[in-house]
Order: sequence, then structure tokens, then C-alpha cells
Amino acid sequence: MSVKVLATAAFATLAALHTASAADIPVAAPAYKAPPPAPAYGWTGCYVGGGGGYGMWTQKSFVTEAGAAVTASQTNGGEGGFGQGQAGCDYQFTMPIFNVGAVFGVFGDYEAGSLTGTSTFAGLVGNERESSAWTVGGRVGVLVAPRLLSYFDGGWTQARFDAVNYDIAIPGGGAFGVSLAPQSYDGWFIGSGVEYAFDWLPFPGLFLKTEYRYSWYASPNGGVPLTGFALAAIALNSQKATQMVSTELVWRFNWFGGHY
Repeated sequence: MSVKVLATAAFATLAALHTASAADIPVAAPAYKAPPPAPAYGWTGCYVGGGGGYGMWTQKSFVTEAGAAVTASQTNGGEGGFGQGQAGCDYQFTMPIFNVGAVFGVFGDYEAGSLTGTSTFAGLVGNERESSAWTVGGRVGVLVAPRLLSYFDGGWTQARFDAVNYDIAIPGGGAFGVSLAPQSYDGWFIGSGVEYAFDWLPFPGLFLKTEYRYSWYASPNGGVPLTGFALAAIALNSQKATQMVSTELVWRFNWFGGHY
């Protein structure tokens, strides 16, 4: 056998062994690159909302003459539905002690509806209706989850009650000729609620909010004049309270940053 043949065979064997060894060496996997973090969800921004609900009002009232009570106190009330519109702005922050997400905001809203009941005194009765109310206040809440807010709110409010025409409070009793003028009552309110951010709708920035609210009102200057009496300075002094439950669909602009 010639030297060339032996050399060729040797090189071929070495090449085969090198190929086999290279095949057994594992190929290094590419370095793992973590996906970018999801953008933080934010509640900072302004919003508008609309919805409605159901409410009840009660009152304790008595007649005064020249500021002094002349009848016993009567308790009456009413109930009904209402529509509501709201606008406000929120700011999200981290509570420094508990290190949890929180939201502070200011808002105003307007309700209109028909919460109808009765007003009575001294053998007279009339239909009384709360037709509208407005509120201005603030709220503070804790993020139970990134898209779920639980909050408390409070502030100032004013309710409008329509005129009352009184009848004699017996079966078949007719008009007595006494009336109470329409009147706005000033007061305060407190409430609590939850708000949820939708994440499965194609339209961003939509929230659903449900709230319970308690409001308290007092007669201006101690009473509202009753017309139709021969005597002057006859008024009805009343303290009113309302309880309302509402649900609103909210659209948040989120102009000031944050992510939906």
C-alpha cells in the first residue's frame, strides 16, 4: 500500500472523528431576555360619568310663629328614582406608611328625579317632592386591586324641593288654601362606594361605579314661610335627610398620565 493511500485514509478518519465530536457538543442557547414590564396602571386623570339610582328622604318638621314652635314635630318621607351626571379629577399615590396604592379626588354631580312623599302638620297634608340636588366634594380610597377602588367621600350639597299645596287630612277633604313655596335646602353628605375599571372592552377608560350616599339638610333661616294664613311670620321648620344608591358608567380622560 502506498504512502499516499495511507495518508489519505488517515486524514479521512481524522475528519470523520472531528465531525462526530462536533455533533456531540450542545449548541449554546441564546441568552434569556425578560419581556419588558407591563406599564403601570394609573387612576390619575379627569372623568365624566352618568347613571341613576333610587333614593329615599325623611323629614322632621314643625310649624313656627315668629320663630317659636306652635305644633308638635311630624315625621314624613318620600322615595323615587333619579338620574345623575358627574365630573371630577383623581390623583393616584402610594400611601407612605402602608405602601399601598391610594386615590384622592375632587368631584361635583347633579341629580334630577322624582322622590315623592308627604308633608303634614296640624291636620293638613300635601304632596312634597325632591326634584333635584347638587353636590361638591372629595373622595379618598384604597386600591384593593390595580383595577378596583374602594373609597369614601363627603362634602357640601343642596337639594331642591317643589311647592306643596295642603289639603285637609280627612277622607274627601279639599284644599285648605295653605301652601309652601319651592325651596332649596343646604346641607352636607357622606358616602362610600366601589369603582371598577373595565379591561376587556375595546374602548379604553371606561369604569363602573356604585355608591351609597347619606345627605342631611336644614331649613334656611329656621323655616320656610307658609302662605295662606291670616297671621304673618308662620313658617315650616324642617330637617331633611336623604339616602341614595346610584350606579354610573364613567369615562376617564387620563390626560395627566397613567395607563389604561
